Amino acid sequence: MSREEEILRKLEEKFGEKIKGIRIQRSRRIFAEVNVEDLKDVLRYAKDELGFDHISTITGEDLGEALGLIYHIAYENSIELSIKTRIPKNNPKIVTIIDLYPPAGIYEREVHDLLGVIFDGNPDLSPLLLPDNWPKDVYPLRKDVSLEEMRALIEKGGGEK
Repeated sequence: MSREEEILRKLEEKFGEKIKGIRIQRSRRIFAEVNVEDLKDVLRYAKDELGFDHISTITGEDLGEALGLIYHIAYENSIELSIKTRIPKNNPKIVTIIDLYPPAGIYEREVHDLLGVIFDGNPDLSPLLLPDNWPKDVYPLRKDVSLEEMRALIEKGGGEK
């Protein structure tokens, strides 16, 4: 049994139906999806019991009515586990994971800037990437504001975040 298969088996045994679509995409890449309320438990288990002690990044995407977040964590710098979850776009809140992975703070700030996700418990969600004059409540990776509308808001001085 490969290390990837062993990790997959342990995650399935521990979380059963809570972990969906788990698969080995290719060598050293495992993907899974969980409900938002199970995310932190899965991440904690992956870190404490399976040795995924490094967070590579958090990516996000606008899925229409929801925002998708993918947490990419690494095992011994060789196997990447990507765990996807969704949060409602009209209430984009999720608990921070900086208590598990302190470097996640920078990735949470980036996702906050670009998609408007609020990471409850993160003490610093100050702007990271966007300029000081970026319009408040306009998020460049959301599909609900066109590029032309963003340009117009910026040109008329949308104000500070």
